[in-house]
Amino acid sequence: MSAEEHSTTRTGMAALAHADAGDDFSVIAAIGGPRGIVESMLPGIVFVVLFVIAKDVRLTVIVSAVLALIQVAVRLLQRQSVMGALSGVAAVGICLIWAWRSNEARDYYIFGFLTNAAYIAALLVSLAVRVPGLGLMVEFIRTLPTEHFRAWLDGWRSDRGLRRAYTIITVLWIGLFALRLLVQVPLYATNHVTLLGTARLLMGIPFWALAIWISYLIVATPMHRHKAAEREHADNNRARADTPQEALRED
Repeated sequence: MSAEEHSTTRTGMAALAHADAGDDFSVIAAIGGPRGIVESMLPGIVFVVLFVIAKDVRLTVIVSAVLALIQVAVRLLQRQSVMGALSGVAAVGICLIWAWRSNEARDYYIFGFLTNAAYIAALLVSLAVRVPGLGLMVEFIRTLPTEHFRAWLDGWRSDRGLRRAYTIITVLWIGLFALRLLVQVPLYATNHVTLLGTARLLMGIPFWALAIWISYLIVATPMHRHKAAEREHADNNRARADTPQEALRED
């Protein structure tokens, strides 16, 4: 992949927002490519392995923090985008601070519990008000409304097929976040740090990749039809706008 291609590669919900039924959808690219996967998983792997070996929470926190900072420094030296790395460092930093202050390795995972619970709450509210949260996110990324918000909102919500697909994937992601909590919180409560860390890793990037892929399969065709309808509507509007001018020229 060239530098130019790499710079335009979309990840996460952005990859889903700009996917099309006629395109080849790459799950690996959507989750950040091999480098993104390594950068996302490495701090967690190091934390678990080092704690199991050393049984020293503070040493584990220090090494994990240094590793996270090195990842950002490498991106800066290579003049690559550091936004993803910085957001990852911020999240890891919060986890490490909690583990450091309590001197409990298991507290490294509390922030993950809180974020998953927050996602569940937000997505449930979105379903309750009939604005599927995943649809809101994907459509916002896809079209970036700067005005006429109500018309933009009604534009995709009035498409029954697309709205149904967004509702389904919103429920799917709620299930993902809930499953993480159901598995990991009991391990936290019983202080099984090694099992908790392993579960966190397995239910992190792998589950995210699976959810992105299933979401694409559900949304791609309705989104393709919706985009085609949008283009047809825009073409009709342009044709109507041009008609008076053509009539005047004929007169």
